[in-house]
Formats: sequence, C-alpha cells, structure tokens
Amino acid sequence: MAYQLQDINTRVRADAPAFLAECDENYHKRVVEAADKIVERMTASPIVLLSGPSGSGKTTTALKIEEELEKRGINTHTVSLDNYFMTRDPATAPRTPDGQYDLESPLCLDMPLLDETFTRLSGGEEVIIPHFDFSRQLRDTSRGRPLKLEKNEIAIFEGIHALGPGIAGPHPEATRLYISARSNVVEDGVVKFKGTWMRLTRRAVRDYNFRGNDIEFTLSMWANVRRGEKLYISPYKNTAHVIVDSSLPYEVPVMKNYALPLLKAVPEENQRRAELLELIAAFDDFEPVDPDLVAKSSLLREFIGGGSYHYK
Repeated sequence: MAYQLQDINTRVRADAPAFLAECDENYHKRVVEAADKIVERMTASPIVLLSGPSGSGKTTTALKIEEELEKRGINTHTVSLDNYFMTRDPATAPRTPDGQYDLESPLCLDMPLLDETFTRLSGGEEVIIPHFDFSRQLRDTSRGRPLKLEKNEIAIFEGIHALGPGIAGPHPEATRLYISARSNVVEDGVVKFKGTWMRLTRRAVRDYNFRGNDIEFTLSMWANVRRGEKLYISPYKNTAHVIVDSSLPYEVPVMKNYALPLLKAVPEENQRRAELLELIAAFDDFEPVDPDLVAKSSLLREFIGGGSYHYK
C-alpha cells in the first residue's frame, strides 16, 4: 500500500493527536492479526519465527504480539537470534566481496544449535538460550538462561534471518511472520518518500541516540545492509504466514525533527551525498509533528526513545 502525502499533511494540520492515534490503532490491528494466526497454529508448533530487515521495528512488534497473546492466556518468551551468533573465527567467518566480515550473513549464526533448540522446545524439553557478548564478540556460556515451554506457552525467535532456509527450512511447522516498513508516501502517483528511506531514517536516529554511532557510520554500513537484505531476507518474505507493515503515516513528520539535523551535518565529501540531498529535500514536503505527541507505546519510540517498552 501507499500513503498519500496530501492526506498526511491535511490530517496533521487538522488534528495531529487524533491522526497519530488512528495510525497507531491501524498498526495495532496488524499486530492482532499476527497474534490470531499464532493462536490458530499453536497445535502445529510452539515456535514462532519473526523476520524482517533492519529498521523494521521487529523488537517492538514482538513485544506487542506478546501482550496480545498474554490477553489470550498464552505465556510468551521472545528470544533474539543475536544470541545465536558464533564466536568469530577469522579462518571461517563469512566475508563480503571486498574481504570484510559479512556481518549480514546467516552463516554467522549457529544453525545446528537453533535446529536442536526448536526440536527440544517443541518436545517439551528444557534448553539453554545462549548469550552473545557483542562488546567482546564472543558467546558467553556463563550467561545462558534456561527455557522450557509448558502448555499454552510459545517462544518467538526474532531476527533478520528467521525465515531463511537454514533456520525455517528444517522447521516448516513453525509459524512465520515478516515485519517491514513497506509503504511509500506518494503524491499524484510519484513516490515522495520511500519505505527504505523510512528504515534508513529509523536506523540512523536509533544508532545516534542509543548506539553511539554518528550518521556517517550508519551510512557507511547501509550499502552492505541492503546487500544482505536482498540476498538473505527479502527472498523469503513470501513464505510468511503473516506479513506486517510496520510503517506509520505520521513517522516522517515526526522523524523530521530528528533526522534533518543529522543529515545536514554530513560533510559534503561523503560519497552518498547525492542521495542525502534527495532525502533532505523529501522531508521538506511534510508538515512537522511534535514528538511529544507520540504515544509512549508507539513503535516509533523504539527509535526515538522515551517509550514504555524496555529494549535490551
């Protein structure tokens, strides 16, 4: 689907709080649909695989699905696939065409351990969920945690590679969800703001706010991120039982407050300067929205902060 630029600006000018509330409610309906599908398929498997590209809001979506399932009496455990990263071995680590470590590759994950984990959890056995220490780039076995699924319990495994053949392939019985900001903003049939720009903006703002990375670093990584998406993520989206569009019509007007200062600070010699100028110009078409109007439970809070959810 696509959002109309004129509709967004008209609604923002007329009653921004009501517009934001309506957008959040529409997103909530998508979450409910995903929760309903999980309940429908619980007899097939207690394992849910949730995938989507960077900046899609997978973590918030998983937390919201948890809330919906708990309303139905289903206890939910969300596990990040990041915990299944393997300690990097320079001799065997996957590499990009230019020889760098390919951090987007599914080969960074411990596929045999995931296969064993799904099988044992489905069989009612206890497993140890590993912990990956990103500061030291190694698996810390001392910080693993036990998990056993009882009746009316499920486990959501969330990560960019969850639907790939190495993870979902051996377990076709698992429920599969795909999350992404999929909608462009258009005017008279012309795309004014791309869905991929929404995700880049989300990631840039989050990296700056919470990960200590400036926008130049995010931009330097983005080409490889997009390469990884096309190779390892997008080809499997249509295998999902439910596809959730995590875009919000009001997010560009809100992100205008955060992203424009970052974008304008990028030096002119940056090799992605042309695209940046196009992106900066695109924000000019939107009426700004005060971030204080964004609900604490909004998915957008995953990227701008100040939300009611706790992100590990």
